[in-house]
Amino acid sequence: MALTEEMQAQMAAQHAAQMTAQRETEQARQEHEQEMEARRAKLELIRLAKETLIENARNKPADEAGITAAEITAFAQELTNYIGE
Repeated sequence: MALTEEMQAQMAAQHAAQMTAQRETEQARQEHEQEMEARRAKLELIRLAKETLIENARNKPADEAGITAAEITAFAQELTNYIGE
């Protein structure tokens, strides 16, 4: 049994809608993946900044060895800016 023109048009419209939804889902997945990778990179920079500051603090006199979160954040931002160049 052959499909009528109307049925063919409905099937084509359904297929187009499915393809559009599939593309949108794939795009959203890719955007989310990029966001997660950016977060991982930022966390890695913070870890590197913390380790660097801790290592540098070992060489300071005992009364100057304190490291603040602000120092870690600032150094991580400097690393981000440097890598972004």
